[in-house]
Amino acid sequence: MNAANGLTALRLLLAPPIVAAMWAGRHGLALALFAFAAATDVLDGAAARQFDQATPLGAYLDPIADKCLLNAMFLAMAGARMVPWWFVVIVLGRDIYLLLAAAILLRFTSRRKFPPSVWGKASTFVQIVTAIAALAAGMSGQSNLWIPVALIRISAVFTVWSGVEYTWRGIGVVRAH
Repeated sequence: MNAANGLTALRLLLAPPIVAAMWAGRHGLALALFAFAAATDVLDGAAARQFDQATPLGAYLDPIADKCLLNAMFLAMAGARMVPWWFVVIVLGRDIYLLLAAAILLRFTSRRKFPPSVWGKASTFVQIVTAIAALAAGMSGQSNLWIPVALIRISAVFTVWSGVEYTWRGIGVVRAH
């Protein structure tokens, strides 16, 4: 365990308290915890690169922590009517699809590494910004403001496009196998 992996593990551990804060109606606390957790996503990557702390554990744990944090947050926010359910279906659906595709590739090919793509990273970033904006707007009682509404739509497009891009990468792996 190193600093980069510790930050990733912290992000994973923060998902349940964030959801608990959302359910308890403590949206300010949820926003603060989520923003801190999002910062660990930037910091763990920087630590891994800067201090040569990249590990196989970190490569697997980082996307898991991102997915747990974002999916839990969006599910809680949909329950609080801060984001629409169709958006949660897109985000969660893409992540389930990618997990199933990775499982199939693991089973039927020799590929064991699935590095993130630029579009996957961009999708995660846009989802984080969307969650923060939608939560802040929802806290003000104005979840229909144009900025969070636009960000939800933009995030949906990035999410779908990254899923398409990962599909093409997976097809390339199968063809090469």
